[in-house]
Amino acid sequence: MTKILDGKALASKYTDALREKVQGLKRAPGLAVVLVGEDPASQVYVRRKGQVAEKLGFLHRQIDLPATASEAEILAVVDQLNEDSFIDGILVQLPLPKHVSTVRVMDRIAPEKDADGFTAVSSGKLSQGRPEIVACTPLGVMKLLEESGVALDGLEAVVIGRSNIVGRPMAQLLEQAHCTVTVCHSRSRNIEGAVRRADVVVAAVGRPEFVKGAWIREGAVVIDVGMNRLSDGRLVGDVEYSAAAARAGAITPVPGGVGPMTIAMLMNNTYEASVRRQG
Repeated sequence: MTKILDGKALASKYTDALREKVQGLKRAPGLAVVLVGEDPASQVYVRRKGQVAEKLGFLHRQIDLPATASEAEILAVVDQLNEDSFIDGILVQLPLPKHVSTVRVMDRIAPEKDADGFTAVSSGKLSQGRPEIVACTPLGVMKLLEESGVALDGLEAVVIGRSNIVGRPMAQLLEQAHCTVTVCHSRSRNIEGAVRRADVVVAAVGRPEFVKGAWIREGAVVIDVGMNRLSDGRLVGDVEYSAAAARAGAITPVPGGVGPMTIAMLMNNTYEASVRRQG
């Protein structure tokens, strides 16, 4: 019988534990979220992050900027937050408008306040196997796998997608957990063949139901990072869920799988940053 990896339940468990730890701090952790523009999906994500932060007793600050905001204006906001002693974690919601360099904005965030784990310092430490702040989605996936009892040592893992936000850090974490990792992307010639061999499949390609259920080997663990809204309003992942669930040993649903864990890990990263800054 296929095991459903319930990210919503596990995220609730983590945040409940975090709420108790927050009460023991000298001051509440501070999280600042910068939202540029009015992208509907980004607004939903930011609103949810704010709700969880306030529920945990965090100081939460949201800075809304118009889509026409210049790169210099965004960098100025980041600079102010870097200097704010009450802010421990900074998150700039992606994607940014096309006229803004995501790399320059991310690199402007003080590494010790990098709640998302996207700066070059955080990424570099992870690549060397000494992570301090890890990108929230890959970290959430690892917690899901750990909680589900998957013994990763020696398994074949396939990560579909090579973004700096999910694909690359995900592959590094799996490799550091002693998996043999294959990374597939838009130029890969035989993604189906790679998936058919895999014990663990992580789909983070951003294409609705790209991974077909027939590709999944019997008993494999399937992690679907995708969140795609179809023309009829339905939310689906990057994996053909029903067909994949019929073959998989464990699978994440969409929604309710990876998404809640991403937010829980953002809160955990902010808490840890606050602990370090408060000494």
